[in-house]
Amino acid sequence: MVIKILGGGCANCKKLMENAKKAAEKLGIEASFEEVKDYEKILGYGVMRTPALVVNEKVVLSGRVAGIEEIKEFLKKENA
Repeated sequence: MVIKILGGGCANCKKLMENAKKAAEKLGIEASFEEVKDYEKILGYGVMRTPALVVNEKVVLSGRVAGIEEIKEFLKKENA
């Protein structure tokens, strides 16, 4: 599973990355994590508000920081 955090590297982006890593760990999912800071690439995903969470190239959240439990639900759906 590939998990990307789209954003400029702000505190919210870092928190979303931290929560995503914890969610994957709790579910026992092997994942690679990537930060995407290039605004051209971010716009390529159709994201207008960051931070955004992308799981396997699918935008599942944008414009806010999700909690660990919410991210776990996104990961379960994409891992099914």
